[in-house]
Amino acid sequence: MRPFNDTTRRNIAERCAAFTRATPDETAPALKQAAVAIALTDAANATGETAMLLTVRASSLRAHRGQWALPGGRCDQGETPVQAGLRELHEELGLELGLDAVLGLLDDYPTRSGYLITPVVVWAAESAAISPNPSEVASVHRIGLDTIEREDAFDFIAIPESRRRVIRFHHNGRLIHAPTAAMIYQFREVLDGRDTRVADLEQPVFAWK
Repeated sequence: MRPFNDTTRRNIAERCAAFTRATPDETAPALKQAAVAIALTDAANATGETAMLLTVRASSLRAHRGQWALPGGRCDQGETPVQAGLRELHEELGLELGLDAVLGLLDDYPTRSGYLITPVVVWAAESAAISPNPSEVASVHRIGLDTIEREDAFDFIAIPESRRRVIRFHHNGRLIHAPTAAMIYQFREVLDGRDTRVADLEQPVFAWK
């Protein structure tokens, strides 16, 4: 178990610092820049474990409604991915974090819908301040890091529409797909000291638009 304390924060920051980000490929400039926050907080239960925040998107949203997602969205003009990730975390969940909360960045993930998403790993110590914006978020879930580190947490399947493997994250009887599953998988690998690439992991066909 990874307890939610300063030791865990330092350990994860060290893992992120040791991670070497992949260089975006030549098609990346054609994609719209976006960012998500892998926000680490307490599990809010008796275990004292570190958890990450996942949301279910509101049914009123135009795109990807009702899907599981990390807090995030498109970068505004002139914004860095870090700035966008922190802003989106505040807009969606009411968490206002500074640059000192940022532990590191993972690889950019190119989506079928035309975005290049940068995952920003942040330490959200003030989890009591979580206040979901109902126009964007239907529900918020704390996923213990032990959950994503289970041997059977992820699987990979083939689909006829692509030569690439589709990644799936199994959580409480539900399937969470890429891009969210791919970024969580890479974070899991970083926690274990591995530079595992995920840009080639496929999304399900329903997420291509």
